[in-house]
Amino acid sequence: MRELPVVGRPPAERADAAHNRRRILRAAAEVIATRGPEGVTMDEVARAAGVGVGTVYRRFGDRARLVYAVIDDRERDFQAAFIQGPPPLGPGAAPAERVRAFLHALADRTEAQADLLLMAESDPPEARFRDGSYRLYHRHLAMLLREIRPGADAAYLADALLAPLAANLFLHQRRTRGMPLDRIKAGLDTLAGALTARPDAAPRERPG
Repeated sequence: MRELPVVGRPPAERADAAHNRRRILRAAAEVIATRGPEGVTMDEVARAAGVGVGTVYRRFGDRARLVYAVIDDRERDFQAAFIQGPPPLGPGAAPAERVRAFLHALADRTEAQADLLLMAESDPPEARFRDGSYRLYHRHLAMLLREIRPGADAAYLADALLAPLAANLFLHQRRTRGMPLDRIKAGLDTLAGALTARPDAAPRERPG
């Protein structure tokens, strides 16, 4: 079972190895963006990265592991942003603002790697919920929701906020229904607004 890393626990590696790793991952991301994950070959990535194909195999083992490493690389950046980055995504903003910023950033992150995430979330079918990244997202949102609504079922509401960002639904909305990303974000705002409203907040007066 694949386990995405959590930010703060980077693998120790030599400077030259780290440099090669970053170069290979950048090249792989470019090849994936052009050809899709199924079109990636180790030879092509090696040529794009300017390294020998043996280096790619030694570092990543096979094509599947290389593709997952591209996901992991982007995931580390995303985790760093909401755990220790600037507000409103990172600490320092009001909890409701952080929830909205997180959902927008996760929509952008899903948009950037939707095909790869679909592959990762579908093998096996429940892979999305076993993955370390989902558990971290869930914990983060539940923490913010408890600050906003102490008496609410924060664990359930966190799942509800994450459900629309499953890669299969996201791709269905984007490609089958033709929804622009801004429409998806607007829908997330409506959902988050309903779930993060304080229960003791005074209702707005209706005009007329």
